[in-house]
Amino acid sequence: MSVILPFPNSSKSKGLQRIQSTYTVRDISRRFGLSESSIRRWTRKGIIEAAVEETQRGELRYDFHALTQFRRIRELRNRGLTIRQIESELHGQMNLFPESGGRLIPLPVRRSPFEEALLLHEQGDERAVKMYNLAIVQGECVSDAYCNLGILEFENNETARAFDHFTNGLKNDPRHFESHFNLAHLYFEAGDYRLARLHYEISGVLEPNSAGVHYNLGLIYAVSGELTEAIEAMNKAKEHSTGEELAQVEELLLNLKKAARDNKQPKNPQELLPDNRD
Repeated sequence: MSVILPFPNSSKSKGLQRIQSTYTVRDISRRFGLSESSIRRWTRKGIIEAAVEETQRGELRYDFHALTQFRRIRELRNRGLTIRQIESELHGQMNLFPESGGRLIPLPVRRSPFEEALLLHEQGDERAVKMYNLAIVQGECVSDAYCNLGILEFENNETARAFDHFTNGLKNDPRHFESHFNLAHLYFEAGDYRLARLHYEISGVLEPNSAGVHYNLGLIYAVSGELTEAIEAMNKAKEHSTGEELAQVEELLLNLKKAARDNKQPKNPQELLPDNRD
């Protein structure tokens, strides 16, 4: 059985993609391959709505509702639109619903089952499972709910159930990026590189700017003996990486190039790390 080299090093979920209740600008940037400056500019212009206003530290937070907007941006980018064209498109959609003269006073709103599940999940409360299932029954964020149920099962060492939930997420939405990405991770850990490669490659089509996708594809190609493709994938990961991630990618890239020079195919991903760390 293979052991995933998470990108970046993470908790017991081993880099699986979970839907969160809130995201920072950096979270969104890493998840969707967008520049932080573009995200902040769209927020200032009101194109994207932040759940929490900017703090003294310059931090913005977005709730899971903003994912719908960022997923739309991902679709537009995959259609070949430039950032400027995407911004124009989003402006046009915003102008379809001009604000009225008065300002409405926001009233307390009862959380939906999915919103409640997200908060319970992040608090480690077992009731999250019940609320995710309720969200699915009510047709709310169905694929996202299945995705997070899968992660909970994975963290409880119920891998078969995790597979089932991620698969159900794809049945509801065949283009659900997180479900493809997470299935790829599970197949990778099970040592089924063929199916891992399939789901990572689909993930790469859905989100071509994801450093994590290219990083893991690089590992898959390497253990399959395709070192040229592995180096190409790792270069793409480097292009979209920052900070700690960048150092990790550069280390793998150096070892891939050395393996190519020595004409040596690694038997497993761990061989690409000089200290063989897990």
